[in-house]
Amino acid sequence: MSYETLEVEREESSAIIKLNRPDKRNALSIQLRNEMVECLGEIESDDEVKAVLVTGNGPAFCAGFDLEEFKNPDPDHIKAIQESSRRFHAAVTGFPKPLVAAINGPAMAGGLDLALMCDIRLASEKALFGHPELRFGSHVLYGLVKEAVGGGMARDLCLSGRNIDAAEAHRIGLVSKLTTPDKLMEESRAMLGEICKSPLRILVSMKERVKKYSAEAIEGATSSEGDSFVD
Repeated sequence: MSYETLEVEREESSAIIKLNRPDKRNALSIQLRNEMVECLGEIESDDEVKAVLVTGNGPAFCAGFDLEEFKNPDPDHIKAIQESSRRFHAAVTGFPKPLVAAINGPAMAGGLDLALMCDIRLASEKALFGHPELRFGSHVLYGLVKEAVGGGMARDLCLSGRNIDAAEAHRIGLVSKLTTPDKLMEESRAMLGEICKSPLRILVSMKERVKKYSAEAIEGATSSEGDSFVD
């Protein structure tokens, strides 16, 4: 697997996907979203891979959607943004194997959504989380936030638009484990190792049950709520 905006590594029974636009703080361009869809499709069909780790190259996990692309008013370009977004959300939320996010730095806007669409989240103490898009008139994927931290805290984050640091993210349950920056990948690989001790068929079956009972959040991420950023 070779991509321009992703680095993909195989390690025994797992795969590691690194968002690879460090000069753009790993912003989710149309190309990156499309390549992620393709990459997850290839990994889904590989029965040797039981679980996948998602992280970012450079100091950021992901800054969200690439705002430079929103400056082009051409209708075909806007359509490409919308369609790539729908495919991206559907591919990540519908991925049948466990997804682990290793949040190495800021996870903002769509970058926070990506982290929330993963099943398990570990974070560096330097991580930062927030939905700044609220401030410039875009909706937030409330369903995903609620699924992770509960309704009350989700209202807090989605209505205030405030940032939270790694310690608060851990306290409210947005991430399950904090590590020092130098230990993040080691701890994340250890989590993959624990997951991969189970048979693939059980992991897929368990993930299907998780998705069934998380239908509200998944639907919110892949339907009209996910289109609102281009209104």
